[in-house]
Amino acid sequence: MSYIFQDWSTNAGNLKGRLVMVLFRLAHPASKSKLLRLVWLPYLAFYKLLVEWFMGIELPHWTTVGAGFYLGHGHALVVNGCTVIGKNCFFRHSTTLGNIRRDDGSYTGSPIIGDNVELGSNVCIIGEVRIGNNVRIGAGSVVVKDIPDNSVAVGNPARVIRTLEPVGQRIQMIP
Repeated sequence: MSYIFQDWSTNAGNLKGRLVMVLFRLAHPASKSKLLRLVWLPYLAFYKLLVEWFMGIELPHWTTVGAGFYLGHGHALVVNGCTVIGKNCFFRHSTTLGNIRRDDGSYTGSPIIGDNVELGSNVCIIGEVRIGNNVRIGAGSVVVKDIPDNSVAVGNPARVIRTLEPVGQRIQMIP
């Protein structure tokens, strides 16, 4: 819950993003204990109904999401609950982060997203993939392999096309 104010300021001018992140942060503590989950059950049902069914955003309350998460054009976002998302990330619409069902019926791990990651619209990150810090992934990319820190990746399958040089909190393109 401590991230509510950071998410609120990060989503300035984005009412839907603000609403979803406040609702998510209020629901997240229920993932910490069974007792709290039981007490919080009516709110969790409200969260699922409003955010998933009406807004079309699947962001399970037990997902680990760092501070300063920006939800751009909030719709058609699907995040597997075991995904880990770092701080100061920017996700656009129609993005999917999930795992893969194996032939034996088991599932792979879920993506781990680093800090300061920006995803274009229609990005799919599938499987036990690690996205490094300070990464940008272009619209329509399908990521099935790890992306190193300070990179720009695009395509299907996604490949690194440029390296970025970190400058303080910003990222600068290397010519």
